[in-house]
Amino acid sequence: MRKIVCFFLCLGLVACSKSGEAVEMTDPPKQQQSQAAAQKAPAKSASAPFKRYRAQIINTFPHDTDAFTQGLFFHDGALYEGTGQRGQSALRQLELETGKVIKSKKLEDRFFGEGIVLWGDKIISLTWQAGTGLVHSLDGFEELARFYYDGEGWGLTASPTELIMSDGSSFLRFLDPTTFEETSRISVTAGGDKVTRINELEWVNGLVFANLWQSNFIAQIDPTTGKVVGVIDLSGLLKPEDITAKTDVLNGIAYDKETNRLFVTGKNWPKLFEIKLIEVN
Repeated sequence: MRKIVCFFLCLGLVACSKSGEAVEMTDPPKQQQSQAAAQKAPAKSASAPFKRYRAQIINTFPHDTDAFTQGLFFHDGALYEGTGQRGQSALRQLELETGKVIKSKKLEDRFFGEGIVLWGDKIISLTWQAGTGLVHSLDGFEELARFYYDGEGWGLTASPTELIMSDGSSFLRFLDPTTFEETSRISVTAGGDKVTRINELEWVNGLVFANLWQSNFIAQIDPTTGKVVGVIDLSGLLKPEDITAKTDVLNGIAYDKETNRLFVTGKNWPKLFEIKLIEVN
């Protein structure tokens, strides 16, 4: 059994067999993700190589339960959301306070929309298995260009100088924001063990915040080393009465750097939360 299992067992990302032996979970088709995926909090350890946080809910806002959230960012008072599922994927601008869709553009039916990020006056977005990235204008969502990459597209964010992309593996790819060529990549680790299933991304004060697919955890990653320096446990954000058959996993991080506000939501969730991080000793 690889050492990575130890890390994921703590995060609830490794299942146990009937005998109690740790076994690695297999990935179901991404469009069939389940809210029941992972709800086990990280075990306390004096030697844990990262800080641990819980969330204090500051505000709660409505969120469209038909939105299979794949990408999210905040800009100039509004939320921008990329949604998934073939035939339903779209790029949308939302009113934060009401969740109302201000404008929307549906993607081609063959595309399964993924992560999105703002770069200048353009929105850059990924697709899951088509190997195709899309460039839209911020103002009118007009498609301006396409680019191509190997493998799958999952999450997308940007540092002040580069785009940062995840592909579901343990790697973060760094892309030139003009040519979209990959310039480098790093492996994400926690205590020396690889961290996989890195999904939606957000740049927050020099760190990459990353949803870990099929879990209620966000990893805080140092982009210069790939090391996980913090883990945020978001278990219990939704109340039992908020959860329905179509409620899916936590996914979606947005940061308002002007007011230092952090927002999170999930696929087909009825709510979007503004949260404050509280360190757990």
